[in-house]
Amino acid sequence: MEINIVPVHVSNTGLLNNIINDLRKIFVCPVNLLSLQVDVDPAYSIERAQYFSTQIISIASQQTENLKDKVLLLTEFDIYIPALTFVFGEAQLKGKHSIVSVCRLHEEFYLGKTDEKLLLKRVTKEVLHELGHNFGLLHCSDWDCVMHSSLGIEEVDIKGQSYCYNCKEMISEYKIL
Repeated sequence: MEINIVPVHVSNTGLLNNIINDLRKIFVCPVNLLSLQVDVDPAYSIERAQYFSTQIISIASQQTENLKDKVLLLTEFDIYIPALTFVFGEAQLKGKHSIVSVCRLHEEFYLGKTDEKLLLKRVTKEVLHELGHNFGLLHCSDWDCVMHSSLGIEEVDIKGQSYCYNCKEMISEYKIL
């Protein structure tokens, strides 16, 4: 099992490298940087001024259908699904693909000030969360678990930074932790 990180219009290479390094410390499987040219233009909604995350996943899946391993798209674009105003990420449950947007994880989105450490912490939580869905995990009721659902940035900050005991047990068959 491998985890492939695909940057989709990511300009902050320092953040990208830190996320990959953090994931390499958490998972015992290889974490790779995969370079793809993902055309996200068809996923853009003029009305919402956002990108439809499910469509971005669909576009990328066409380019990665031969890969057996996980593919996590990381983008700076603001993303949504039709039922919600925005999402931090989306994943195929027990599937290969997921996406995380750093757009609303930036502190400057809310308070106008930069905090790179907080950004890395938030992005890592959301990456772990979406990968958890790829490995079959549902939302967890434990606030200390990274699989707890986050509808707003406050909930991202409150929830834990790792999988709880029960969630770890559920994905232990993958031998990734």
